[in-house]
Amino acid sequence: MKKFIEKIKECHDIEEAKNILFGTIKKNPKVEFALNFAIKSHKDQYRKSGEPYVVHPILVAAIVAYISHDETMVIASLLHDVVEDTSVTIDEIKSNFGEDVATLVEGLTKIVEIRGESLIPSYSNEKLITSALSFRKILLASIKDVRVLVIKLCDRLHNMLTLDALDEKKRKRIAEETLVVYAPIAHRLGISFLKNILEDLSFYYIFPKEYKKIDDFLKSHKQELQIKLNNFIDNVKKIMVKNGFRYNEFTIISRIKHYYSIYLKMQRKGISIEEVLDLLAIRVLVKHKIDCYKALGAIHLNFKPLIMRFKDYIAIPKDNGYQTIHTTVFDNTSIFEVQIRTFDMHKTAEYGVAAHWKYKLGLDSINLKWLENLQYQNDNIEEFYELVKNDLFSEDISVFSPKGDLFTLPRGAVALDFAYAIHSDIGHRAKEVYINKQKSTLLTELKNGDIVKIVTADKPILRCSWIDAVKTSKAKEQMRQACKQKIKEINAKSAINILASELKVSQEEIIKWIEENSLLQTIYKVPVDINFFKDVKNRFLAQLRKKKKILPFIGAKIIKLKELLLDNFIIYSSYNINSVEFDYCCNPKMGDEIVAFKKGNSAIIHHKLCEKAAELIEQGEPMLFIAWSNSRLPRYKLLVSLQNKKGALAALLQHLAKLDINVVSIELGHNLEYSNICELEIETNISDSETLRKKLEPKAKVIEITGSDDAYKK
Repeated sequence: MKKFIEKIKECHDIEEAKNILFGTIKKNPKVEFALNFAIKSHKDQYRKSGEPYVVHPILVAAIVAYISHDETMVIASLLHDVVEDTSVTIDEIKSNFGEDVATLVEGLTKIVEIRGESLIPSYSNEKLITSALSFRKILLASIKDVRVLVIKLCDRLHNMLTLDALDEKKRKRIAEETLVVYAPIAHRLGISFLKNILEDLSFYYIFPKEYKKIDDFLKSHKQELQIKLNNFIDNVKKIMVKNGFRYNEFTIISRIKHYYSIYLKMQRKGISIEEVLDLLAIRVLVKHKIDCYKALGAIHLNFKPLIMRFKDYIAIPKDNGYQTIHTTVFDNTSIFEVQIRTFDMHKTAEYGVAAHWKYKLGLDSINLKWLENLQYQNDNIEEFYELVKNDLFSEDISVFSPKGDLFTLPRGAVALDFAYAIHSDIGHRAKEVYINKQKSTLLTELKNGDIVKIVTADKPILRCSWIDAVKTSKAKEQMRQACKQKIKEINAKSAINILASELKVSQEEIIKWIEENSLLQTIYKVPVDINFFKDVKNRFLAQLRKKKKILPFIGAKIIKLKELLLDNFIIYSSYNINSVEFDYCCNPKMGDEIVAFKKGNSAIIHHKLCEKAAELIEQGEPMLFIAWSNSRLPRYKLLVSLQNKKGALAALLQHLAKLDINVVSIELGHNLEYSNICELEIETNISDSETLRKKLEPKAKVIEITGSDDAYKK
C-alpha cells in the first residue's frame, strides 16, 4: 500500500499514470474508451502544478481500482470531472457509457455543487468547522449511492497528495475540510486505510509542529521500535506453531500507530508520546473465525494481558462491519497491541464496503450508518481507574536501590511501582529508569534481585493512562489522586470562566468575589454540580443587588439558567445555545471528562485534558456548564419487506424522518440487486411496538420488531 501511494504521489505524466492504472485493473475496451474520452475532454487543461489535468482523474481511477476492481466505478472515476470542467453533458455520458456510470458521475458533480453552497470559501477568515459539519450532513443525506462516496474519497486522497502546489492558506483549509468531512465518512464506510492516510495528511498541514514532534520521535527510535516488533513477532510465531498452527495457516503483520491517532491519544489522555501504550502493534491473520480465539488463548497464556484493554469485535462487530479481537499484552520491556482477525475480516477492515466489490466476500449484509450523530463508545479515561485488584496471595519479589536498600514488591510489579514504593514524589516525577545499569522503560516488569535506579524530572509527570499498567495499590492510588487533582484544577479554572460568562462580569471580579466569600476550596464543583452552580450564581446576584448595581427584576430576567438538551448533552445556560460542535484536536468520546466553550450560539466541546482546551481556559474564553446526557431514546430492530419498486428504501427513510425516527443502522439483504428485505436499527420516542408497526405499514411490511430490552428473550 505504501509503495502504491508513493507511486501515485510522484506521478505527473499521462503515460506513467496509464501504466499505474493498468497495473491495478486489466485493460479492456470499455475502460480504454473511457480513458481516451477523458484525455480528449481534458485536452489543454492543466493543474496548478503545471501537469496535464487528465493525470488527476486517471490516478483517481487507479486508486479506485486498487480498492474495488469495479469496472463501473473505475470508468466513473475517469470521467468524474468532465461534466464539471468541460462541455460534456450527463446525457453524453449516458449515451456513451450507460446509465449506471452516468448516475455515479452525476452524483460526483452534485458533491461539487453542494460543497460550493455549504462551505465557507478558502479565502475567508471564518472558522471552517461549522460549515464543514453542515456540508458533511447534507452530503450524507443527499448521496444515495455509496459508490459515489468511495470515488469521492479516492478523489480527495489524490488532491491531498498534491496539495503542495497550492498556497499555505488553501492547503490548510482543504486539510481541515478533509479531516472534518472526508476522513469520518471513510471511517463510517469502514475503509480504514483511506481514513488513516487522509487523517495523517490533514494532520501534517494543520498541525505541522505537532506532526514533526511525532515524526522525529518515530524516526529517531525507528531501529529500536523495529527490533522490538521483530522480536515480538518471532515469539508469537513460535507460540502459534507450538499451539497447533502451521506456518502457512497464518500471517503476522507489524505496524506502528498512525500519526494522527497518536496525537489524539496524547490529547485525550494528557500524555506524551512515550506514554502511548499501544504505539507498537501486530495483526495476526488466520483462516477461520474459531482460529482467532485459539490464537487469542495462545497469546494470553504466554504474555501478560492488560485485561481492561481487551475488546471482542468479532462476537460484537462495530456498526460499520468491522470485526477484530483487540488485546494488549506485556512482553519483557514493552507493551504491544495485538489485533486478531481472519483474512476476510482483514479485507473488510481495510476496504470496508469496497471489499464487497473487490473481493466478492459474500457477506450477509452491508451495514451503513447513515447518521449525522456520531456514536461514541464508552471508552473513556474512567475505564483505566476500574482496575483488577491485586491478588492477596501473589508471590513477592525483592529488588534493591543503588545504595542496597531492599524493597519488597508483588510479582508483576514494574519500575514505576518501585518509584512509588520509594516515595510518592519520586513516583510522580519519575522520567526514566536504569535496571541493572541498563536504561529501560518505567513499565519494565521487575525480577527478583534487580538493582533499580530512578531518574526524576523537575516537575511531576501526569500519567492517567498508566494506572492499569502498575501493580501496587500505592502506585495506583497515588496516580489516581494526581489525575483527580489535575481535573480538579481544570474544573476550578473553568468555574471562573463559566461564572464570568453567565454573570456577564470580568474574571477578576469573579475571583475577588470567590476569595471574599471563602469559596476557593469548593469552586471546582461549579462545572460538575448544577445545584452548586445555581447556588453560587444566586449568591453572587443577591450580593450584587444589595450593592444596587442592578435592579432585582432585571438581574433575574437576564441570568436565568435554562436546561438545554442537545444531542447527547445537557447544557445549563442563560444563552440561547442551539448546537454542539467538536473541534478536531481531541474528539472526546461518550463519558469522557469534557469542557465547553461558547462560540456564538454554539457549544464547542473539548476533552478536559486537551492542550488546546487548556490554552483557551487560561485565555479566559467564555465557557458553558455541560454534561453528558444519560437519557436515550428506546431502540428497536426492525425486519421489513420493502415494496418491489425503485426508490422504495429512499421513500421509507423519508417516512421515518417525518416521524422523527432516528436511523442507527441499515442492513440490506445479501443480494442487493434482487432482495427487498431490509433490517434497520432505530431510535424513537414511540414506546409501543404495535403503534410503531402501524405507523410504518404505509411504506413497508414489518416482519418483526424487537426492542433493545428484549433482544435476548425467546
